[in-house]
Amino acid sequence: MKRSPIVPLMLLLTLLLAACGGAPAAQPPAATDAPPAAETTAPTDAPPATEPTATPAPVVEMTLNVFAAASLTDAFKALAPGFEAAHPGVTVVYNFAGSQQLATQLGEGAPADVFASANRKQMDAAIASARVTGGSEQTFVRNQLVVITPGNNPADITTLQDLTKPGLKLILADKAVPVGQYALDFLAKASALPEYTETYSSTVLSNVVSYENNVRVVLTKVSLGEGDAGIVYTTDAALESDKLKLIAIPEEINTIATYPIAPVADSAAPELAQAFVDYVLSPEGQQMLAQYGFIPVTSSN
Repeated sequence: MKRSPIVPLMLLLTLLLAACGGAPAAQPPAATDAPPAAETTAPTDAPPATEPTATPAPVVEMTLNVFAAASLTDAFKALAPGFEAAHPGVTVVYNFAGSQQLATQLGEGAPADVFASANRKQMDAAIASARVTGGSEQTFVRNQLVVITPGNNPADITTLQDLTKPGLKLILADKAVPVGQYALDFLAKASALPEYTETYSSTVLSNVVSYENNVRVVLTKVSLGEGDAGIVYTTDAALESDKLKLIAIPEEINTIATYPIAPVADSAAPELAQAFVDYVLSPEGQQMLAQYGFIPVTSSN
């Protein structure tokens, strides 16, 4: 019997399939030189969140109106920058004149925040008109009198007795002005002393050629040679010392001028007005006034 050729062929195919048909062995992971990835953690020392900064309040522009005696002109102008620096937005505006003029303006209702007078009388007038509250005023500085002549001294005045020379041209402030009243007080005191005689005051006053409405006019006229002599504050004379000659008035017959200052009762800025008064009385303010020849005070009365 003949064998079928199909059987050996099938057997061969079976053997071939057995050799090639097995599942491939699992391959090991490929080797690598890279280090393992480091674990990452959330930072724990991050700075705390900052609060938003507050917007600064806008600076409010304000004007402080200060009525001040003419003799305070230079010293008070020098005080303004320091006060304004301490109060941003504030501008100090001055009205300088004779104290009696200022008291009259206040009595007529002129707007103001601070009043600085060269005597008590005009401060009392401001109190009487209800523009200043009685008891709020404080003495902040003092002053004295001196006799002045032009630099070339045409009348050859060397002593107080020389003020009685016939034909002398004497310039004084009006008696309504503090310095004018102080000058009259000095002449009255001198007349009570034997070295001046009792007619001293009347003789000197007979030489007056003009009475001015504030001390600065007296100073200017004498420095320009429009008069032979005048009586002013020592602080004013110091401003023109290069153009003048000075004759001192002894303490016993001199007058100590007392200057009061106060906030105006109906000031539009009462706290600021009081702050200015406090600044004038502060060590810084007193030092500045002393630089201009005033006599500082350490008490309020």
